[in-house]
Amino acid sequence: MPSDLTIFYSFFQPEFPGPPVGRIRISSVATPGSKEDLSLLTVFSPDHSLRDAKTELSGGELVKPYECPARVEYVLEQIRLVGLGDVVPPNAYGLDPVLRVHDPQYIEFLRSCWSQWTAKGNKGEAIPSVLPSRGMRQRVPQNINGKIGYYAMAVETAITDGTWPAVQASSNVALTAQALISQGEPAAFALCRPPGHHATRDQFGGYCFVNNIAVCAQAFLDQGAERVAVLDVDFHHGNGTQSIFYERPDVMFLSLHGDPLHSFPYFLGFANEKGAGSGAGFNHNYPLAPGTAYDIWGDALQDACRKIEAFAPDVLAVSLGVDTFEGDPISFFRLTGDDFKRYGTLLASLKLPTLFVMEGGYAVKEIGVNTVNVLTGFSSK
Repeated sequence: MPSDLTIFYSFFQPEFPGPPVGRIRISSVATPGSKEDLSLLTVFSPDHSLRDAKTELSGGELVKPYECPARVEYVLEQIRLVGLGDVVPPNAYGLDPVLRVHDPQYIEFLRSCWSQWTAKGNKGEAIPSVLPSRGMRQRVPQNINGKIGYYAMAVETAITDGTWPAVQASSNVALTAQALISQGEPAAFALCRPPGHHATRDQFGGYCFVNNIAVCAQAFLDQGAERVAVLDVDFHHGNGTQSIFYERPDVMFLSLHGDPLHSFPYFLGFANEKGAGSGAGFNHNYPLAPGTAYDIWGDALQDACRKIEAFAPDVLAVSLGVDTFEGDPISFFRLTGDDFKRYGTLLASLKLPTLFVMEGGYAVKEIGVNTVNVLTGFSSK
């Protein structure tokens, strides 16, 4: 196996085309990381708890899901403990912004899956049992058992009776934080649950159903931004976000993650995936080896930040997963609590309007401290 440094330095690629002249900027905002500390707004909905799945397929067993309601409650508790800023409820945006990046039939499936599942007499939670693998026809079955398989990218994630309302609340949380930035806030934190970055245009999995950060990136563009940078710092590759924007030059996607040779989602996230068509050169993956600590991870982040600066986006959207923590149960990086504050400070140095959207992080007792460390590092002097 190549060393960490060999893997890392393979990421340094030629730069992409520069920004066009005369671009329109979103609302004028204060500068993150300026002399005065920022009071960073958090958007949160208690409706996240409506999704409380009891089963997850892991290691050949049905176990209690790692993605659970306690995750965001620990984050919320820490936000209030440190006095990060006000916590505000979301507004309702309906499905129109979601349908800008997701297939309508897929969204209807999410809405109706539980009722179709229970109508068939199924007693447990909805988990796919068959997938349209290589050599099979890619068409939507009428039977719900086949339909779940068609729309699933993985089989660990169950759909429950509260999944759809929680998914709606999560997208509204993200869109409310996005709107705050469009209206002039320098930064905002969308405390989303369920997360979203694994959701593709028409597939769920990896605990994700609607791709919240993709929905927000598209909303920024629809509201006048010409370029959006999406930086994914979750341990797992944001395959859904990559696939949605892979052929587009108006969204640059950059992801630091566990090497897919060794970690979920396994089949996407390699360094040679650079975008396609008009999106060629606007996708940047940083797959990192097991045991990666902040020295290597931080170098990758600095390279990503240089690419973001050259791209000159109107806004930065961060898929904030803190499962890079050394004690996370389903990851293999070695970041410490202080490292999260360090990279929050680095992100502030970009001096961009910045939207943070919650993704993963499964060491429940530490998730609150690590998440808020990023945000305080970003918003402090």
